[in-house]
Amino acid sequence: MDQKQVFKQIIDFQKGTFDNSFTALERLQEQGETMVNTFLTQAGWLPEEGRKVITDWMDAYKKARTEFKDTVDSNFKKVEEFFESAKFDA
Repeated sequence: MDQKQVFKQIIDFQKGTFDNSFTALERLQEQGETMVNTFLTQAGWLPEEGRKVITDWMDAYKKARTEFKDTVDSNFKKVEEFFESAKFDA
């Protein structure tokens, strides 16, 4: 097996591991968001300003999570392109 193929398999494995871990984390966070939304619905004592802070915080968290995933995907793509164009000595 040539070196290029070995590196491709390593990168594919790492990307798959990251994607699976990220998906699990994303689902866990979505479940937490559902719990917070349930709390907000039932917490009549919480002022509207407090609700807005919490929902803004959740929105910012989702946005940052999406940006992080996009950045990691972009960098995996760059690494894959690098190894596709690289020349290895046999």
